[in-house]
Amino acid sequence: MLFLKYMLLVVGLGMFFVAAVIVANDAWLLVQYRRKTALGTVAVEPQPIRWRTTVALVCLAWAPILIGMSIVVVASGMAGVRVSQTRGTLTGTLYPGVHAVTPMIEHVETFDMRDKLFTTGSTEIAGKYLKEDKLTTKAEPLKVQSKEGLSLGLAITVRYRLDPRRLDYIQSHLPQPIETELVPPIVASAWRELAPGYTVRDIFSAKREEVRQRAADSITQQLGADGIVVKEVMLRDIQLPPEYAKGLENLLLKEQQNDQLGVETEIHAKQVRISELDAEAQKVAQVKGAEGNAQVKVLEAKGEADAMQYTLPLKQKQIEQTRLEAEARKESTIKGAEAAAEAKVIDSKAEMERRKFLADAEANRIRVTAAADSERMKLEAAALKQNPLLINKIVAEKLSDKIQLVMVPTDSKFFFANDVFKGMNPTNPVIREQVDPEDPTDNSNQGH
Repeated sequence: MLFLKYMLLVVGLGMFFVAAVIVANDAWLLVQYRRKTALGTVAVEPQPIRWRTTVALVCLAWAPILIGMSIVVVASGMAGVRVSQTRGTLTGTLYPGVHAVTPMIEHVETFDMRDKLFTTGSTEIAGKYLKEDKLTTKAEPLKVQSKEGLSLGLAITVRYRLDPRRLDYIQSHLPQPIETELVPPIVASAWRELAPGYTVRDIFSAKREEVRQRAADSITQQLGADGIVVKEVMLRDIQLPPEYAKGLENLLLKEQQNDQLGVETEIHAKQVRISELDAEAQKVAQVKGAEGNAQVKVLEAKGEADAMQYTLPLKQKQIEQTRLEAEARKESTIKGAEAAAEAKVIDSKAEMERRKFLADAEANRIRVTAAADSERMKLEAAALKQNPLLINKIVAEKLSDKIQLVMVPTDSKFFFANDVFKGMNPTNPVIREQVDPEDPTDNSNQGH
């Protein structure tokens, strides 16, 4: 935004410069023409001065200049207020950022909103602070009078900042700059009004924090009424008069010795008291120990008596329990023997029943098998009766898997061989061959 502001100002000034150059150039050409005419030299008459163009450029130049002047940029850590030439300081604070003002009538007064330090005393902090602010006054200790009338030098540091909500009041009512015109007198006045109410000893050591706190409250109240926020008031150092400092040092040494003796006396008294308390504690402990032992013995005797009262019934109950357990074991043994005998009787009966059932089953099987064999034999007899050659077939089938070659005579002198082979099925795999034993040409019977 600053770039835009400066660019507008440069453009406006450039237009003013161009207008001035145009007027100057036209005037110079006119002067040259008149000079040549006065000398009798022929010259071309120049154009008249371009006032209309110049006025137009001047009027246009005011536009970017006014726009640029209406832009105000408040930097970080700063704040500002509008100051009008017709209405004075306007209410409202301008915080960091871009703001618009009425050009040529209003301007912005900016204030540093960061914390500031007011310091008295020749210290490095004070020297640096004064160097940055370019103050010519040397930061000397603040001189105050104590209750005794002695002069003290105070090294004080006040940390403060401006209240941004009251910048319009600060600008219109307070002297500027407030860092040098307002803060130092108020701080010095507060300390100089407060110090006469205390002695040097109080300010230096006894009531130093109380004095600092009261001074801080006074400074905060006075500066706060003018829109200045005080954050901290520090009392860094106190410069005593040389004679008083020396006497105070001796007094402090004596008080320190007195305090040391008092502390040692208290320590010895406490040690004596501790010894007495230890003796009393030991006595009480012994008494308590004896009483405790006696009570323990009484309690032990009473406990044994009480235990005997409960032990006898317990023993009787144990004896009764043992007797009942023996009777129970006896009863269980008898019951077990009876149960075993009954079990054996039942087992023997079951075995007899089983054997009886097995015998009946075997007899039934034999009867059934005999009846089946009898029926089968009847059927076979009937079949043989109907077909006598069935016997031959059966014999041949029995022998068929054991005999590969059978030679029988053809004269039917051998039992039933011819009938058997004659009645066999031609598809039987057994090789049949008839041999004539009386034929001398038959070689197949050789070797048999």
